[in-house]
Amino acid sequence: MSSTNFASPQEKRPALLARSIALMKPITWFAAMWAFLCGAVASGEFGLNLGDILRLSIGMVMAGPLLCGASQVINDYFDREIDAINEPDRLIPSGMVSTGQIVATTFVLLIAGFAIALFLGRSVALLTAFGVLLAIAYSAPPIRAKRNGWAGNTLVAISYEGLAWLAGHLAFGPLTTGSLLIALVYSFGTHGIMSINDYKSIDGDRKAGIRTIPVQYGPHKAAWLILLTMNFAQFVVVGYFILQGSVITSAVIVGIILVQLPVQRQFIKDPEENYLKFSAIGVSFFVWGMLAAAFGLSAL
Repeated sequence: MSSTNFASPQEKRPALLARSIALMKPITWFAAMWAFLCGAVASGEFGLNLGDILRLSIGMVMAGPLLCGASQVINDYFDREIDAINEPDRLIPSGMVSTGQIVATTFVLLIAGFAIALFLGRSVALLTAFGVLLAIAYSAPPIRAKRNGWAGNTLVAISYEGLAWLAGHLAFGPLTTGSLLIALVYSFGTHGIMSINDYKSIDGDRKAGIRTIPVQYGPHKAAWLILLTMNFAQFVVVGYFILQGSVITSAVIVGIILVQLPVQRQFIKDPEENYLKFSAIGVSFFVWGMLAAAFGLSAL
């Protein structure tokens, strides 16, 4: 007769490092890392030499795994009661991560992030400090800006896109008016993108009093707001490059917008069914437009 071995709770518990990395949510790092890259390219000072590549690499580590990772840990801690409703199997509500590990992980990430920021320059360090304050204001009481989709999305869009872009630029050269403008415009567009992820937790957010854009306006109206925000930002960028006489950059970004239209139509038709597909495809083209704009700025 064969016997069945059941794993004990301790055996099922992820390793310490694995738990810390899971809290940091690697999937969220991309936005800040990509924005830092775009800012570096937009500076016109980044070159394909070993020194610049190393500087870019450590800057992207700062923006993504360290600072974005720290903000995710902070957010998860203050979301523990909501997650107990929406996703009770996550590390904090399930009890697999202690408060001590949360504090230690956040401390290590922030210290390492600030150290790199200081290495990259005083201006980058100031942006980093501002970004951390926004992350805390987004998640923590008494402000807890995420309770309202308009305020919360604004803070995340500024920190993950705008500040990361500006940090990338300042890490290589003095800031230009054009780069500042484009960073702000893409931050505006990212405000819409931030609402896409809220479709997965509409019921839990409504019960918890978190007024995301889908909760406030319903799935279909929220989808229209998301697309209007994203497309308005992209067309403003196109208009900027037309005014600068950069026809090629304008044409490339218009092409990127046109490629997004089929998946945008699917998203509008049934946002709750297609939000993951739209997030994977539509947002991907949006960020390729960011890089195209960065190259356009570097050529002005």
